[in-house]
Amino acid sequence: MKFLISFAAVLAMGSSVLAEDRAGAPVTIVIHGGAGALEPGRYTPEEEAAFKAKLTEALDAGYAVLEEGGAALEAIEAAIVLMEDSPLFNAGKGAVFTRDGANELDASVMDGATLNAGAIAGVKTVKNPIRLARAVMENSEHVMFAREGAEAFAKEQQLELVDRGYFYTEHRWQSYRNALEREELKEQGAAPADFKYGTVGAVALDAHGNLAAGTSTGGMTLKRYGRVGDAPIIGAGTFADNKSCAVSSTGWGEYFMRLTIARDICAQVEYGGASIADAASDVIHKRLQSLGGDGGVIVLGPDGAYAMTFNTAGMFRGVKNADESRIAIYGE
Repeated sequence: MKFLISFAAVLAMGSSVLAEDRAGAPVTIVIHGGAGALEPGRYTPEEEAAFKAKLTEALDAGYAVLEEGGAALEAIEAAIVLMEDSPLFNAGKGAVFTRDGANELDASVMDGATLNAGAIAGVKTVKNPIRLARAVMENSEHVMFAREGAEAFAKEQQLELVDRGYFYTEHRWQSYRNALEREELKEQGAAPADFKYGTVGAVALDAHGNLAAGTSTGGMTLKRYGRVGDAPIIGAGTFADNKSCAVSSTGWGEYFMRLTIARDICAQVEYGGASIADAASDVIHKRLQSLGGDGGVIVLGPDGAYAMTFNTAGMFRGVKNADESRIAIYGE
């Protein structure tokens, strides 16, 4: 009995030291707004300024939560909601159109302290899918709800619902029309169009040493048959564990699901002792690319180390902590 008590005391002491070490790490938030063919010159100076302004606003909103001692989950939600409410990104208000001319939204969140997770797929009237994903995690015994079931749960949770017309933007509609035309040209031998990308996400480390991750998307332009990508799939588009790291993915979802990208990165950190940067680089530049997929990830460790890694021309991204605050679009 004395040995058991002593052993338990040692475990408790070790846990306390670990918590103190993590609590001493700098509160940090990292965000992304999607990866893809973002070569310099694609956007006008005015468009670039608009993207950077919204990324900065989202970054600041999430970091303000952390500065005030708020939880990492609260921080990522604050950042992602701002991007969902913007028509600039393929999530929420700015969602792309499916093959049938509709908008279908997916999202997920994960708590690194408890490994609790929540996800939703294929919703059409939920203003902020990330809030619904968190409600699934916190207020149900399940991890994922889809389509009509997710909509019903959103009503039960009294989350804000909107008319489907809310998600219409002229820019996305024209992109949809152009995609249909290019699809016809593809059938005649033209090069395939790049309509695979577009996601927003955030990872955060709070003052208590806890990690969290979240991802939200409108999916792939012209997607069919209720297609679901990696964004709501725990371990592919989103993963968080205080023992290793927090990850949010963006890119060609089918490949991210096949490779369980988010979990793979964290597993390399936890079991292989890899650094955040090395794990992200191995998965994105080697494993993903060798299979034929592309995209990027944001990764954050319990010590505040982070990576914003992609194998595309660019990725909307930003990071903020006590020492730095920066945003970028292209492959600088």
